[in-house]
Amino acid sequence: MKRFILLLLILGLIGCKESKTIDVRTVVSNSKLIEVFKDSKTNYPNISVHRGGKGLLNYPENCLETLQYVSDSISAVYEVDVAQTKDGQLVLMHDNSIERTTNGSGLVKDLTYKELKRFNLEDDYGNKTAFKIPLFSEVLKWCKTNNVILTIDIKRSVSQETVINTVREAKAEDISIIITYDVEQAKSAYTLAPELLLSVSARNHEEFDRLLKAKIPTENMLAFTGTRLSNASLYKRLNENDIVCMLGTLGNLDKQAEARGDELYLRWQTFGANIIATDRPFEAFRAINN
Repeated sequence: MKRFILLLLILGLIGCKESKTIDVRTVVSNSKLIEVFKDSKTNYPNISVHRGGKGLLNYPENCLETLQYVSDSISAVYEVDVAQTKDGQLVLMHDNSIERTTNGSGLVKDLTYKELKRFNLEDDYGNKTAFKIPLFSEVLKWCKTNNVILTIDIKRSVSQETVINTVREAKAEDISIIITYDVEQAKSAYTLAPELLLSVSARNHEEFDRLLKAKIPTENMLAFTGTRLSNASLYKRLNENDIVCMLGTLGNLDKQAEARGDELYLRWQTFGANIIATDRPFEAFRAINN
């Protein structure tokens, strides 16, 4: 009889542990962005600022002060690049080397954050500024406080898991979108963080089909349709699945708009591109929203 009672107690404890595990999983809630970024809605920013702001006099790319400067004038999403230093710190930096964007030299992976702080960021015209390479955590904190949305481009030297953990530590899930470039990256990011919105590459029907076969929920997708106009049928299909489409005008399309008139941005949006990812955020914003 004693052995029977003991067995019941052990089974009860095991059951409690299992129920606690289930409860912990149900606590995880989706990022608010999954609900906000739907084609059926319009209350999201329709401009994405490439590298946090490029080509701006005295304001460098991937710089916290540049995000603050642009954000004072327009409502936008900000694409930033996350790299990792020698001592494991996450910072904003697009290139492997710091030579193009600072007054220093060397590879990010070979320099500690303390060493990086010795250098100053330069704008796209080679002007030295007073601004420093920012920590990713600092940028997340400011964006969370000011309700500014980031799309986060994870450099090859950094693991998705490291970046996602930093987002979670900052409790910044509601302002963070993880950028992926292929189906495998999208699957990995969804497995690691099913609560986050993902920017996925869907430049044609074949890429979208592969994403669907990977069983990534469409509600987790923000579709980046590339840096040239896709077939109208693709935008229609994505929109019918309630997926927001982002067109990268950075590069040739920005040059077309600059040469032929900024009303092209509005034409591209009408064509099906809900969000314009651009190096000309002020011009694109005025064309679409005024």
